[in-house]
Amino acid sequence: MRHLMLVLIALICFLPLNANVAFRDGEKLVFTVKYGIVSAAEATLEAKSSSMNGRSAWNLSTDARTYPFFDAFFKVRDRVDSWWDKETLLPIKYTKNLQEGKYRQRRIHTFDHSNNTTNYQKYSFRQGIYKSEDMKMLANSQDVLSAFYHVRNQNLKPKQRLRVNITSDGRTMNTEIIVHRREKVKTIFGDINCLVIEPKLISGAVFKQTGRIIIWITDDAYKIPVKMESAVSFGSFVAELKEAYNVPYKVK
Repeated sequence: MRHLMLVLIALICFLPLNANVAFRDGEKLVFTVKYGIVSAAEATLEAKSSSMNGRSAWNLSTDARTYPFFDAFFKVRDRVDSWWDKETLLPIKYTKNLQEGKYRQRRIHTFDHSNNTTNYQKYSFRQGIYKSEDMKMLANSQDVLSAFYHVRNQNLKPKQRLRVNITSDGRTMNTEIIVHRREKVKTIFGDINCLVIEPKLISGAVFKQTGRIIIWITDDAYKIPVKMESAVSFGSFVAELKEAYNVPYKVK
């Protein structure tokens, strides 16, 4: 019996803290962002337990910032947060604060899924105030950040096309995510089988995207992103995973 209890404890310790998500509490992924051949910035994706409006939630966040030497050419300080209800896996609140060169953007969405409405706030830098409006949205809408974690929860396979309702930047839309193919990729975990996915319409999750974005995720239950390529407002970038915390793989 004593040995059985030890086995059970060991199994529990290695299970995700919440069985209905594809990540562990405290998962933190750090990417090196290359602009051409230059390592220009660092970006993080993080998921940790939190609360919002009295509800237990995941605080999903991205943070992207250029290295000091690159700031003189094009300074980036981007931050996006989503509070994702642990029970429904729908967003409660979404905030975005972008600074890319001279470009600035601040947005807030607060979601009411029972009525399929959202309060949208857009900051006017000229007037120094948030302008607010209530708007209808598609049912079961994700925001652009929670949509990625929602996709990670799906059973994906090549040639598959998923449809996800996304509400962001004062718009609500039905978005297509394409699973292109399987591909083995060299990563910090070693050579890993990955799925190559493409969201057909996504904006402002990490940098202000202006074109196609391709993401490589591990072909397993966790679907950890290990590489991203995208066109952005100042050119194009490749982001590669360089550090990972609270993930089921060991860094080699």
